[in-house]
Amino acid sequence: MMRAVRSVRALLPARADYRGLGRSWRRDLLAGVTVGIVALPLALGFGISSGAGAAAGLITAIVAGIIAAVFGGSNVQVSGPTGAMVVVLAPIVASHGIAAVAVVSLMAGVIVVVAGIARLGRAVSFIPWPVIEGFTVGIAVIIFLQQVPALTGPSPHGGSHTNVALAAFDALTSADAGYLLWALAAVVIVAACMLLLPRLHPALPGSLVGVAVVTLLTLVVANPLAVIGSLPDSLPTPYLPEMDVDTLASLLLPAVTVAALAAIESLLSARVAASLADTGAYDPDRELIGQGLASIGSGLFGGMPATGAIARTAVNVRAGARTRLAAVTHALVLLLVVVAIAGPVGAIPLAALSGVLMVTAIRMVHLTTARSILRSTRADAVAYTVTAIVTVSVDLIVAVVIGMIVAAIFALRGLARATGVRREAIGGDARPGDERIAVIRFDGPLFFAAADRVLAEVTSLEGISVVVLRMSQLELVDATGAHVLGEIVQRLERRGVTVLIKGVREGHVELFRTVGVLGSLRHQNHLFVELPAAVAHARSHVVREA
Repeated sequence: MMRAVRSVRALLPARADYRGLGRSWRRDLLAGVTVGIVALPLALGFGISSGAGAAAGLITAIVAGIIAAVFGGSNVQVSGPTGAMVVVLAPIVASHGIAAVAVVSLMAGVIVVVAGIARLGRAVSFIPWPVIEGFTVGIAVIIFLQQVPALTGPSPHGGSHTNVALAAFDALTSADAGYLLWALAAVVIVAACMLLLPRLHPALPGSLVGVAVVTLLTLVVANPLAVIGSLPDSLPTPYLPEMDVDTLASLLLPAVTVAALAAIESLLSARVAASLADTGAYDPDRELIGQGLASIGSGLFGGMPATGAIARTAVNVRAGARTRLAAVTHALVLLLVVVAIAGPVGAIPLAALSGVLMVTAIRMVHLTTARSILRSTRADAVAYTVTAIVTVSVDLIVAVVIGMIVAAIFALRGLARATGVRREAIGGDARPGDERIAVIRFDGPLFFAAADRVLAEVTSLEGISVVVLRMSQLELVDATGAHVLGEIVQRLERRGVTVLIKGVREGHVELFRTVGVLGSLRHQNHLFVELPAAVAHARSHVVREA
């Protein structure tokens, strides 16, 4: 009972979460303000790009940001709307309408909370690095292409296509040339600010300055650019969206997809944060619970599903954050924006936000990392490339699954090749009849992927009276491998070849006995611990046959 209580308490907020706050509160506040400034254009842009609207992006950053900071498993994780989630939500909005976003957020949140209670947080460690990087590249391409229709006219083109590449192509072919020039000018200004201002001083928020410059220019110069429009000047009253059995059934698969993405991205972000600075270890299971509660809270306020945001979390850590106060402050800064300056924010041109997201997407692709993976091994290069392509062309979760399958196939292939089966010479002075004794040494793992090859190699021996199977260097053995060993013994014995087994590891004895390897031997005395004794017994068999 006490162990269960401690286990539950470990998943809940505690005073230890704010250990050291007395020394770091100034840095935490400054870091929170910095991240809030960086997060503002991203929250607006991701909300619009998802189809849920700018207000939904802000609500998510505020509500989910606070809840995840308090209940999550990382001291410095910053949560809110992210590019990866936008990629998943956009087709959901297109198919089911904006009202479905809140329902999916609630459903996905519940699924993620259950995953945390079930202690599934460590599962993300099974995703190979090349798959994660390929997934990230695919998301970056989608985010970039999603901005193209917003640059080609006040009414987005290409809406009939669910594939972002086709939608972007259609938008360009039917673009309003005049509008496109204005939009591209806005993108260039924002991109220049984001790329150049940090070189002048790292503390300068390039994205916010770029958006402000474009907004001011559009206020004084006549232009056709569409703007965000009116925003609420306060948080909406929480409500439970309408749900019935049919709605829940139709949104179950999208909710599972959103939940899987939220879990994967949040855990990856928390792991990255833990490696950036000594801010304390993170609890993956508690992180899932915190992110699940964040999505539930966001859904109740009409927001989007939330995840940990790697870029904003990195900014938080580099700005000096050490406790959860920083992430809470970031959300409060955004709340202040809603309460105090919602009107001016509504005048921001959509093209300016598209510029922010385009630069963000480009920054997600690390050429050094891509070169390292592509030059590493063929297996990693294939997994990376396939994951990226499937992410763009099919689906994010499908891409991760396929990438893991590809990586697993290559890993199994490598393990299978590591299985060694070779005939060894009998040590010491040769004796008459030794040529009729085969000492077969097994090395490495013996499992299903290598089983057929091992069976064929050993049973193809000719002109042999006795076979000694050396098992001392056999490492991993699964049920298929053990079954093949038993089949080897049976086939050889049926041909009149005596089989002796030497050096069965203690950890394999029970498996060999259960599957029938040991029972297949002609006599219980044909099991040996030392090789000399096995060879002497084999020679005695050869002498008797002579």
